[in-house]
Amino acid sequence: MKTLILVRHAKSDWPEDTEDFDRPLAERGIENAHKMAAYLMQNGIHIDQFISSPALRALHTCEIFNETYHIEILTNRKLYNANESNFESVIYDLNDDVNSVAMFSHNNGISNFANMISEQIFSFPTCGVGAFSIDCDSWSEFENADKKLLFFYEPKNLK
Repeated sequence: MKTLILVRHAKSDWPEDTEDFDRPLAERGIENAHKMAAYLMQNGIHIDQFISSPALRALHTCEIFNETYHIEILTNRKLYNANESNFESVIYDLNDDVNSVAMFSHNNGISNFANMISEQIFSFPTCGVGAFSIDCDSWSEFENADKKLLFFYEPKNLK
């Protein structure tokens, strides 16, 4: 059994003369990322590896989560402006030693991918986190494996 956790980057800012790739997190985004990471840890959510879009807002969100988790962070350009096949490509490249992975990416791709693998309807808010159990022993079996929603958290609903 594997666990796939999808994380949309936290609330970002868009300062004048800033390219999309270089957009920083807003103060609220920084606060929400700290809050969400702590909430996941307090609820016993184990993560073996982080993989992030290299865009500043996604990578900074991932780095904030890592202040709580202290695990390996990889970046993958495929998670920036990702479509469903980009997510699958990153999944198929995972080492089978990794049982639980969190991918930090962007909308609309992250919502579209979650909707593709689930019967739920998702629209990820900033810093939204959705987790799925994947009934397989190898990530190479992802496509045909049964997938089940474990949880979906939004910052505004955390206590």
